Amino acid sequence: MTLYAVHIQTVKARVDAALGDLLQSSNVRLDELTVVVSAANYHQVAQTLRDHPDCRFEQMMDLCGVDYSTYKNEPLQGPRYCVVLHLLSVSLNQRVRLKVFAPDDAMPVVTSVCNIWSAANWFEREAFDLFGIVFEGHDDLRRILTDYGFIGHPFRKDFPLSGHVEMRYDAEQRRVVYQPITIEPREITPRIIREENYAGMQQVH
Repeated sequence: MTLYAVHIQTVKARVDAALGDLLQSSNVRLDELTVVVSAANYHQVAQTLRDHPDCRFEQMMDLCGVDYSTYKNEPLQGPRYCVVLHLLSVSLNQRVRLKVFAPDDAMPVVTSVCNIWSAANWFEREAFDLFGIVFEGHDDLRRILTDYGFIGHPFRKDFPLSGHVEMRYDAEQRRVVYQPITIEPREITPRIIREENYAGMQQVH
């Protein structure tokens, strides 16, 4: 039983026909359609998905970054950083997932889609803040969740668990100051330590 009025294979046929050669791949899994496009075609694809009469994805429900550097504990194949959008057509009652990979791992850049869906503004800032993905053409691309002086991008899989620096308020200077990390790494794996005669039972070694 499908949740939507339009069968997922019908949605796939519509999207595939609308995008044509702009598609890199189009797959249905778990009754969800995922399309992958190149960074060069990303903005054009987004515009088509919103405006084509058989697509009409008027709402961008979500946009996020993904770091595939250690995906499923397998060696990295292809670009590291991906931008994922979830789009909804209210008028046609259908959904699609759109994925685009940034071609340069050292400087991940994709085009902003703020001029297509205004909701992308804060989502793109979040992906920039947490993953370091730059959205070219964004009018106000700056951090949104971390502090202004924050160093690095905390959702990257190589970002240290304790960060690079720590901050505190200095009463003498009357301002926030940054300093090297003083937190000692802790072992978070629980260990079971029992006495020899725990619960009246002789422990076997």
